[in-house]
Amino acid sequence: MDSQHAIEIQGLCKRFGPKVAVDHLDMILPTGKLYGLIGPNGAGKTTSIRMILSIIFPDAGRLSVLGKASASESKDRIGYLPEERGVYRKMKVKAFLSYMATLKGVRDPKIGTKIDEWLDRVGLADVAKKRCEELSKGMQQKVQFIATVIHDPELLILDEPFSGLDPVNLRLLRDLIKEQHAMGKTVIFSTHVMHHAEQICDHIVMINGGKKVLDADLPTIRASYPIRSLLIDPLDTGADLGPLDDLPFVVGRTREETAWELTLDGRIDPTEALRTCASTIPLARVELRRPTLEDVFIEKATSEGTDEAELREALRAPDAAALEAEGVTS
Repeated sequence: MDSQHAIEIQGLCKRFGPKVAVDHLDMILPTGKLYGLIGPNGAGKTTSIRMILSIIFPDAGRLSVLGKASASESKDRIGYLPEERGVYRKMKVKAFLSYMATLKGVRDPKIGTKIDEWLDRVGLADVAKKRCEELSKGMQQKVQFIATVIHDPELLILDEPFSGLDPVNLRLLRDLIKEQHAMGKTVIFSTHVMHHAEQICDHIVMINGGKKVLDADLPTIRASYPIRSLLIDPLDTGADLGPLDDLPFVVGRTREETAWELTLDGRIDPTEALRTCASTIPLARVELRRPTLEDVFIEKATSEGTDEAELREALRAPDAAALEAEGVTS
């Protein structure tokens, strides 16, 4: 297999009893890229990651990780942040991170200084001597991210890394992931929240029902799914929108938070539609709305027979870690 590829997957399959979790998955991840592995909960993302990491083994297919037939042969070159959060609760934070670095083969006498620098960067400079169990879920998650990168791995695999984070810490972690990628690291970013992947990834692999439904870079995806709607805010919130509905190229209108989305006839030039709408009624805002990754995913998945309502529900379902962070139990 090609050494220029961090990961190669060919025909990967995994069943759990009658359930087909991963169905003949093919994927090539070039070295140095930031790939988004996206799909609803239960799509097969985590199972695929666990096979890549040799945590579980495929029923069929083959893979290569960092030029080796098994991730076990390259484990010290990989950083993995699992969906299931976990720290050694009774250990103190700095001791835990030092231990995790040792497990990954780090023998740097200055590792303590490096850990202090990382804790300071994520706003946890004052928790080094606290036990992990004394930290909030969000703090523990930042500690686990440090544990994932402390050994300077070549390949980062992040499974739902933003679950349960508040907006400030989500932005911090997003910037740290981008920084790791800018340093030349290869990154797999797995999530069911598709706008997160849209914000940071070079390339998207969509999975639904264990099968790959799309594999392309973002510019290609955007070029393949042209603009088909406008987002408008009337200047007068109580304005009659009938004149817009009467325009021949407007085929639908739906409420979107404080604005309205106008669905366009595919034959109209979107910029012409924008100008016409702006001259029809006074508007505070009118903008072209590109299809989101969620729009693209729903179109791909429903074209293969998946129920749209069920799919939208699955995409919006909070993951277990987020529920736990919010104090919700099943």
